[in-house]
Amino acid sequence: MTDPAAIRALAIHAEDLVAAVEANERETKRVVLRATPPYSGRMRARLHVVDEGADDDGTLHVQPEALLRESAPPYPDPDVTEDELRQHADESYSVERHRTYHEKRVAEWRDAVSEHVVDSVELPAVGHEVEVAILGP
Repeated sequence: MTDPAAIRALAIHAEDLVAAVEANERETKRVVLRATPPYSGRMRARLHVVDEGADDDGTLHVQPEALLRESAPPYPDPDVTEDELRQHADESYSVERHRTYHEKRVAEWRDAVSEHVVDSVELPAVGHEVEVAILGP
């Protein structure tokens, strides 16, 4: 079936969702979660980098940020993590400590963000609300 209106639920692996949100924060290319025909009631949406020149007609692109609640933590900004590290009175600042601290904050964000996924989302291309099912840890 080529009509995305058949979709009632989207299954998305947690790692794909986190990677898509992170890529959109860090990269200039647009990353989406994509479902391809034939469509059925339950579809799997996978990580996809949008190629503006490619023919993606008939595919469903879901913005990963649309799948997160407002309570989702923001992606750690390097300037903010630098300020946080500089506030630690017991340690002096260094570029290496900042890199390590920022990596730790990003890892914490990755662990936390998949806990803030909506139960359902209305997708304009589908024309109705669909259930969101997260796969994996």
